Amino acid sequence: MYTSAKPYFYGTGRRKKSVARVRIIPGSGAITVNGRDIDTYFGLETLKLIVNQPFGVTGTAGKFDIIATVKGGGISGQAGAIRHGLARALVAADPEYRPALKAAGLLTRDPRMKERKKYGLKAARRAPQFSKR
Repeated sequence: MYTSAKPYFYGTGRRKKSVARVRIIPGSGAITVNGRDIDTYFGLETLKLIVNQPFGVTGTAGKFDIIATVKGGGISGQAGAIRHGLARALVAADPEYRPALKAAGLLTRDPRMKERKKYGLKAARRAPQFSKR
């Protein structure tokens, strides 16, 4: 775990079952997720773009180092959770970023969750196979 006397800004992000704790420290733009570099943690380029989206909106790419701890869910949900936490941390760092991030929809918690399985069905909506005989 990263420990430092440097001042940092904190944000919590959530998406599906994932919860991300994101700390940003003024620095060179290094991104660490669960103690690993972002390139090794997220293999897909699209997930890296999702994580970096708040920097693109605020124009702060390369100004902050990110230390993120994320638990639960899959890699897509974790990337979304980090994005949400990063947007919140940027608002904590400078409240002037809030209108731009809010307009881009990055401060809103995505409410979409997995639908529960119902009785009499095989999944949330999948019915048992029908047979005439």
